[in-house]
Amino acid sequence: MEEYVKTEIVAVHVKRIKVISIMMLIIITAIIIKKVVGQNITSVDDFQKYIRNFGIIGPLVLTLFQAFQVVVPIIPGYLGCAAGAIAFGAATGFWCNYIGISLGSIAAYFIAKKYGMDIMTAMFSEKLYRKWSEKISKKKYYGVFLFVATLLPLFPDDFLCYFSGLIRMNYKKFFWIIVLGKPWCILAYSLAFGLVK
Repeated sequence: MEEYVKTEIVAVHVKRIKVISIMMLIIITAIIIKKVVGQNITSVDDFQKYIRNFGIIGPLVLTLFQAFQVVVPIIPGYLGCAAGAIAFGAATGFWCNYIGISLGSIAAYFIAKKYGMDIMTAMFSEKLYRKWSEKISKKKYYGVFLFVATLLPLFPDDFLCYFSGLIRMNYKKFFWIIVLGKPWCILAYSLAFGLVK
């Protein structure tokens, strides 16, 4: 009974965090749109020049946002990658996205390691958990599977980071998989969206 109550409390807190996160995202988007509408922005170059006026704050906000969206998965990570590349160009966008997503991935690993199944069931649907845990449990070499998954787009990377912490995968192994595997997909997104003019 006590374990059930604990799980329910975690689920309620996670839902509140997700709702607050979505509301903040909507408010921030509305503020950006309002600010941009008043400017004479007719191209991506104009938008990038406008964003550069904010100095280090712009890239810092993107980096922190990307870390946060891994820990609290409310939008797909590739949207942040697209926004970063469009707002800051391919190179700066890549570094902000790579650092942010890597930090968020490592944080998700440790959160799952500490809070276990409670956080998994609160953060992800039971259907998603069953689907992927059944597939993953059949993988003899989970580390290789995780590395390949980080290389490819549209894999549930956030879920896999939490799952790695849940199964208590060796931290050093997880760290190197993230550091060496994450940049390639992010680089592809950054280069593709960096071409938008």
